[in-house]
Amino acid sequence: MLRLSALYRYPLKSGKGEPLQQVRLDKLGLDGDRRWMLVDEASGRFLTQRAVPQMSQLSALWNAAGGLSLSACGLSPIEVPLPTADAQLRGVTIWRDTLRVPDAGDEAGAWVSEFIGKSTRLVQVPVERARTTQAGYGRDDDQVAFADGFPLLLIGQGSLDDLSERVGRGLEMLRFRPNLVIEGSEAYAEDGWKRIRIGDIEFRVVKPCSRCILTTIDPQTGERNADREPLATLQKYRSQEDGAMFGQNLVNDGNGWLEVGMPVTILE
Repeated sequence: MLRLSALYRYPLKSGKGEPLQQVRLDKLGLDGDRRWMLVDEASGRFLTQRAVPQMSQLSALWNAAGGLSLSACGLSPIEVPLPTADAQLRGVTIWRDTLRVPDAGDEAGAWVSEFIGKSTRLVQVPVERARTTQAGYGRDDDQVAFADGFPLLLIGQGSLDDLSERVGRGLEMLRFRPNLVIEGSEAYAEDGWKRIRIGDIEFRVVKPCSRCILTTIDPQTGERNADREPLATLQKYRSQEDGAMFGQNLVNDGNGWLEVGMPVTILE
């Protein structure tokens, strides 16, 4: 039997992951997932572990009011409230998308600037300012917050086990930053899924996930693996035109609750 074996939320894009037992889904995926982002103050361009590996050591916990609790070694923790309706809007760029979103204010900006080591701002995206998903996949009205392209990422536990065996050492699931982990399927079975149901919620499987240098960063230490694993191994047997694929991007067709242990049904 297939079941949902783990849930992860990433309140701050490229910050530490937060394991969950249950979570609500809204139009943009998991409630509170990647609704916050760091941007370069001068250019407005988004910052991630690809260029700033130490972001893997930045803890950002979402709270029920939509705010963020930030903590990092060497800095006093800070509570960042959800921006108000009259908050200053800041122009930001994430991949090819440009949008205007609320800035979290000067106190938060000073804190993240000290952590990053250069002038940085913290921004938040409300549902009404969300982006549309990557063109050519899904539906025209599918939306996403600050995730790279789609609201949700799913990985089968069997796929990680297979990759770990090929690499020759156990790999942490958080290295791949999924939202949903499915147990009970064969390795890469998710490649063939088109629609699934978890609990009462249906999901469309819209696109495989192309992996990047971020997978070579140890989520515990923030250090890059000198051997470029596991990306080097993925490139040997999972390469397609757009890169080395691992995991599947999903869009949820409906709101509701997910809980670890729920059965998973393959609909198509």
